[in-house]
Amino acid sequence: MSISIQAVPRFQLFSREQCEVVHHATLDILRRTGTRVYHREARELLKEAGCLISDETLVQYPPSLVEWAIKQAPSTIALCERGSCRATFRLEAMDVAFGTGSDCRNYIDPRNGDYRLFRAADVVDCIRLVDACQEIDFCMSMGIPSDVDAIKPYAYQFSLMLQNTSKPIVFVADDLSDCKSIVAMAAAAAGGSKELELSPNLLCYSQVTTPLIHNEESTDKLLYMAEKAVPVVHQPSPMMGGTAPMSLAGGLVIGNAEVLSSLVIHQLKRAGTPFLYGGGQHHIDMQTTISVYSAPEFDLERVAVAEMARYYELPSWGYAGCTDSCIFDEHAAADASLSIMTAILSGQNLVHDIGYMEAGLTFGPEMVLYSNEIISRMRSFAKGISLDPESLALDLINEVGPGGAFLATDHTFKHFRDFWQPKYFNRRRRDDWARDGSKSMGVRIRENVVEIMENHQPGELPESLHEEINYILAQSEQRK
Repeated sequence: MSISIQAVPRFQLFSREQCEVVHHATLDILRRTGTRVYHREARELLKEAGCLISDETLVQYPPSLVEWAIKQAPSTIALCERGSCRATFRLEAMDVAFGTGSDCRNYIDPRNGDYRLFRAADVVDCIRLVDACQEIDFCMSMGIPSDVDAIKPYAYQFSLMLQNTSKPIVFVADDLSDCKSIVAMAAAAAGGSKELELSPNLLCYSQVTTPLIHNEESTDKLLYMAEKAVPVVHQPSPMMGGTAPMSLAGGLVIGNAEVLSSLVIHQLKRAGTPFLYGGGQHHIDMQTTISVYSAPEFDLERVAVAEMARYYELPSWGYAGCTDSCIFDEHAAADASLSIMTAILSGQNLVHDIGYMEAGLTFGPEMVLYSNEIISRMRSFAKGISLDPESLALDLINEVGPGGAFLATDHTFKHFRDFWQPKYFNRRRRDDWARDGSKSMGVRIRENVVEIMENHQPGELPESLHEEINYILAQSEQRK
């Protein structure tokens, strides 16, 4: 029997047989209950493919069509650096990439602690912070600037991200017009539409309307992404107790039905184009009536989504580094740490919402830097333990012998850097810590956030590309 020499920690929730229970329940929803589809072209595609359409917009799906769509979509999505064909990361298997969330209204300013509306300058500061964080793999818009009312906010956000980080971008669009402007900017940075298709540096985040509705605007975006072969996550957000049954299984199957019906529409438009499987199953806290972002049930749903994605051999969408806390405190740190560890051990592929606070209403840049440290720590943990001869070191143990010391050996010199070293977790004794000002981790993180925002310089874009981006934005504004 072959034994792996690398022992790695993993978290498993479902067996394959249990995944099949969820899958067959989902097929039953799509066959019997169906979804409302309010987009004419999507209905025409579905009708031609054999779906039953009644009451003008109610679509019922043959199980064979759903199975066909699952087989068409690629099992791997590669996202690239801006203007490069080099893949920054691949979304596949148990690999995990982390990034921020989108479109918070409120901002906690690290310079003075003020809680206020986002401004364009804050968005730029946060993008540059993401660009500087080694463990943050992609950028999402984070905040809606309140001081640029004359400009379409989503296209403007994307232009700021494109100009202030070379990392892949997950973008949000208000409508089809936004999508066209954003894809045009990305194509300009990539060197053309065909280059963008071959080496995408962006992924569209869109949403299904729960329960079981495909509205016109979201479906517009879904079909356009398929046409352009730009990766997309078309995520439902069932609210258990509101727009979904008040049970984890009920939330999972209704979300799964919404994802798979989206996948059918997407693959009928252009088979083989990249589609990210994702669901944002939340529940209503009946004491506060808020949508919960940090709870054991929320984490369990994320694990279930990742495992259903692997069952379908599709890359998955996840959440981590987010909190219901209103400030960066012990509560926020606990939420971020637990969710990041869960994401890594369960193999959620593209994990967003780093920095989300107050259940998605507020963005805290200190959460980003703290999460960067936690991701580094958890990735080191997830590497596991090697059992190869070099690691077992039997000859060295024999050579040093009982009562010996390993400090001065070549083996120690060769491997001591293999062990994780923190930047913000303190390992010094009190006297050394006191000589440096007795600063808490929170204070040191806040100071470093400000230092990065004021001094980090992202990779420059050619002036001609800045001009082209501004031209596309101006054209977008004229279509508003």
